[in-house]
This record gives sequence, C-alpha cells and structure tokens, in this order.
Amino acid sequence: MKKSVTVRVPATSANCGPGFDSLGLALTLYNEFTFTIFDNKFGFFLDVEGEGKDSFHPSGRNMAFASFLAVWNKITNRQRIGIHVKMKNQVPKSRGLGSSSTAIVAGVTAASILSGANLSHDEILQEANKLEGHPDNVAPAIYGGFTISFQENGVAHTLRTIPKMPLQFVAVVPDMQLSTHLAREAIPKEISHSDAVFNASRTALLTAALLEDRPELLQYALEDKLHQPYRAKLIPGLPEVFAAGEAAGAYKCIISGSGSTLLAYASPEKDGDVIGRAMVDAFAQCGQKSVYHILQLDTEGTKIWETE
Repeated sequence: MKKSVTVRVPATSANCGPGFDSLGLALTLYNEFTFTIFDNKFGFFLDVEGEGKDSFHPSGRNMAFASFLAVWNKITNRQRIGIHVKMKNQVPKSRGLGSSSTAIVAGVTAASILSGANLSHDEILQEANKLEGHPDNVAPAIYGGFTISFQENGVAHTLRTIPKMPLQFVAVVPDMQLSTHLAREAIPKEISHSDAVFNASRTALLTAALLEDRPELLQYALEDKLHQPYRAKLIPGLPEVFAAGEAAGAYKCIISGSGSTLLAYASPEKDGDVIGRAMVDAFAQCGQKSVYHILQLDTEGTKIWETE
C-alpha cells in the first residue's frame, strides 16, 4: 500500500454567468496537497504554505481531512491511521474560486489512491459531489476544461468540453471574503418565468458561443438574472469594477462562483494587465483593496504529481 501521494487541483469558476449550479471551468491557479498516512501514530497533522495559511487547522472539519476520511472509511471499513497533509495554496479562500472544491477533490483522490481503490474519474465525481452538494465546482476541478453538469436522482453527470474560442481570464480578488452560505441566502427562492427564460437562453447561447468561437455574443451570453443581481449588493463596488474591466477591453465581467472574486472574460490579444489594473483601481476608488491574476483555461484537471 502506498503511504504518500501528492495531488494538484485547479481553481474553478462556477456558474459562468447564467449557468447557475451547472456550468464551470478550470483555471490555471492551483492548490497542491500531499497526503501521508501512518499506521504507527494517529491523529491529524497539517502544514500550510501560501494563501490563507493561518486559517487552516488540523481537524476533521478541515475539508481536506474530512473528504479523505469520508472515502477512506468507506473503502477500508474505518481502518485507523494517522494523516499528515501538506498544503501549498495559490487559490484564495472563500473568494469564489473553488478553494473548498480543491480540498474535497484532493482528499477523495488521495484516499482513492492510498486505499488501493483507484476510483475512476466518474466515481471521484460522485464522492466529491456528495460532499460539495452540487457538481459545478468539483467537476471542472476533476476533469479540467469547461464543464456542463447536472444531477439526476442524486447522481452527478458531467459533459467536459474544450471551447474553440481562445480566452484569457482576469480574476480580480478583493480582500473581503464571502461565504457561500451568505451568497446563497441572498438569492430569492422563486423567480419569474421571464427571468427563467432569460437565463435558459443565455446559458444555451454561452455554450454555443464558446464551442463555435463567436466572441461577439459574449456580451449577451454572460448576462444573468438568476443570482448576480442579488449578490451584487454583497460586493461593494461591483458595478464600477465591471464597467472598468469592460472599458479596458474585456468582453464581459461576471461574479466568479458565489464571489467575491470578479472575473473578466477577454481575448488573449487584449492586455490582461491593463484590464486587471483598471478593475483593481475601480475597487480602490470604492474603498476595497484587491489583486488580480491573469489566468488561462486549465485543460488537465486534477493531476497526481508523485507517489511513493
């Protein structure tokens, strides 16, 4: 039985504007996890480098440990072990870039390998979806690329594609965290029929535009009436930052996941630094510090870097 495995998982951006809880894509920003198990000492041991290093703790509530144990206990009938996790984080926590999904996917993947079960990608998706509750973040984290996901009777299904349209993504990350729970609470329980039609048409248009390389349609295809109008009030300066990004050359700006990160979709021919600086400056004028990352679409998904 292997004793140690290193798993790298990409950041993700869920919803992609109109595709609430169904669309997602993987980005070239990564969290790396090394899981080591011991059969001669017990408990949780944790080392963290990088983003949010002081906010993670070695306990069963940590998603890396919790997801690992959920699968390990299921496969091994609760074989008792000690677990050491080393995290190297690039993905900011509670910012709408799938930080929790990286931990969930890494834990499930590591438990699959170290237990000897060697689950398939689809089996990893099912286990990760049970822990996350919806597949729009975990699916692109596993498969990479652009994913269209749905659930049927509790079973997650995903279609993974690589858009024909070349894109770069400028992720502008404010200092403020935004919990997924708070962001979901902001959304009304019911919406009008006209808003449902609006989002259905935009989701279909976005998928077709990406696959057919029709960038002129993105200004319409990335529009949303299901969640962004209600979450906008949770992110001070959002209208100004959106306007600044689009004035600087982005096709369109959206809320990444549940926020607080704002994501600009742009042509690779545009200067990402110009877009990023414009959006950061707009946030600053609204009293919010932020940083930006120029990212590409990750097409590999979860990678196993090494085992021993």
